[in-house]
Amino acid sequence: AAGGEPPAPVDPPSGEEEEPEEENSAQFDLNDTRTLDQIVNWLLDGGFIPSFCTACYREGRTGDRFMQLVKSGQIANCCQPNALMTLKEYLMDYAAEDTKIAGEKVIAKELEHIPNEKVRGIVIERLKEIADGQRDFRF
Repeated sequence: AAGGEPPAPVDPPSGEEEEPEEENSAQFDLNDTRTLDQIVNWLLDGGFIPSFCTACYREGRTGDRFMQLVKSGQIANCCQPNALMTLKEYLMDYAAEDTKIAGEKVIAKELEHIPNEKVRGIVIERLKEIADGQRDFRF
């Protein structure tokens, strides 16, 4: 357009009509002002386990090594325990009281889903140690 005006909008060619965006389809609102604790509490309320785990990366379980654990099903003996232990650390160090209560309930319920009994026993012991102030356990 002449005189420095922006060009007029052009309609998309037929067959390429833009679909209206579904309301509330985004995973996160870009202007989400909730605190981390509010989000953790919300996830717990939804039956999810918020995990702060970085164990596979820190232990070098990446690429083919990670995929071997996944394909064999053994990842369940790493991920579930690590998720529960990192959640416990968060609850002890940062969570509001209502988040702590919700998180402890989820941990108690989810311990039953650790397939290996020996691993489950170790996790129970480590959760006690986390409550006593120790940190950075991982499988």
